[in-house]
Amino acid sequence: LLTIDGVGEWATSSWGVADRDTGVRLLSELHFPHSLGLLYSAFTYFTGFRVNSGEYKLMGLAPYGEPRYVQTILSELVELYEDGSFRLNMRYFNYPAGLTMTNRRFARLFGGAPRTPEGPLTQREMDMARSVQEVTELIVLKMARHIRKETGMRHLCLAGGVALNCVANGKLLRSGIFDDIWIQPAAGDAGGALGAALQVWHERYKRPSRAPYGHIQQGSYLGPAYDDEKIGRFLRENAIPATRLDDTALYATVAEAIANGRVIGWFQGRMEFGPRALGNRSIIGDARSPEMQKRMNLKIKFRESFRPFAPSVLAEYVNDWFETRHCSPYMLLVTEIKKERRRTPQIAENRLQGLDKLKVQRSDIPAVTHVDYSARLQTVHRETNPRYHALISAFYQRTGCPVIVNTSFNVRGEPIVESPQQAYSCFIRTEMDMLVLGNYILRKEEQPSAQQAVKGGPFELD
Repeated sequence: LLTIDGVGEWATSSWGVADRDTGVRLLSELHFPHSLGLLYSAFTYFTGFRVNSGEYKLMGLAPYGEPRYVQTILSELVELYEDGSFRLNMRYFNYPAGLTMTNRRFARLFGGAPRTPEGPLTQREMDMARSVQEVTELIVLKMARHIRKETGMRHLCLAGGVALNCVANGKLLRSGIFDDIWIQPAAGDAGGALGAALQVWHERYKRPSRAPYGHIQQGSYLGPAYDDEKIGRFLRENAIPATRLDDTALYATVAEAIANGRVIGWFQGRMEFGPRALGNRSIIGDARSPEMQKRMNLKIKFRESFRPFAPSVLAEYVNDWFETRHCSPYMLLVTEIKKERRRTPQIAENRLQGLDKLKVQRSDIPAVTHVDYSARLQTVHRETNPRYHALISAFYQRTGCPVIVNTSFNVRGEPIVESPQQAYSCFIRTEMDMLVLGNYILRKEEQPSAQQAVKGGPFELD
């Protein structure tokens, strides 16, 4: 077991072992203020993103930069030891007692004041993102090697907010330090509640899990659901035009719409537990479209143009399109696009810097290919989400491509939609073309309030 977080009570990282006889035994901890999560959050703050929500933006920004601050971080900010433990030089940080993450010394070290939120992104911010990402990966790998050496165990479970860093997770898996890794889908604080309940269930009440290794959460579809009866009542009470189709017609109709470049709000079954939309509260589109990433970022999500989207791929075809055979049902592993699916950039395209790299079409599925040919992968399994699997299968039968774009059903600053009412509101306020609520299809051009749509909502931007 390895947990890496901002801070719990006082522990910031811990490792241990678990088995049926002795339960969970923690063997070593790092304590506040020496925290990998807070180091990452300090860079999140300094580059102009919000702490505790913008860290994934920093991860997405990293491939646009160069690692030119790695040695600065390791020589000035982090005293790193061979076992992966470390100490931070607190002369540069303000978070233990102040209202900011970093101080003036930190600013002088990196050549000026922090970026103003929503201000222009410069090469400095991109290079800082790349550098702290590489340092994070280095520390995670050192921790993992130490745990393998000390325990001899072949499998690793990860939790804590840093375990949501899917780039580091992918590198850890590919390193071969462990035969396999499993990452808690709600790896931040929310997942601690589930872990506490399971620990009592197993250790106090002696109830072992009957599920196969790694599959106890069954896709993590643990939230509320709305059946067609409830959805139909909502539509009738609000006089919302919709068409109800049987499953076969529904999948064919939506697959055709995706193939024709439409953006779909997909609302099905039980909501996902955790920060990722996994095909039940998702906005989906055609991964083959060169314009889809830009359109979904700017017209649907109202968010920064540099942020990548994730592919949902039928699990049985994952190795045909991505450089992995490993399942990634929770969108917590980054892998590379298969080499034969890539497009070689022209000489002039290779010279592009910073956000100009977005202009280059890099593969057969450009909407989900990041500038370094990586992708934050979700494998879709018939056993855990038969409806989403059936939809992508219908798209595959029509196009020969088993991959679609999947992003969370919300706009920037808002939580993922939970109810049909929230889904409809988001649909109307964005440039989504179609909303699918259970077996009901709603087309934008048929909606009476579509012309009154306004951007934004009551939530503060993340």
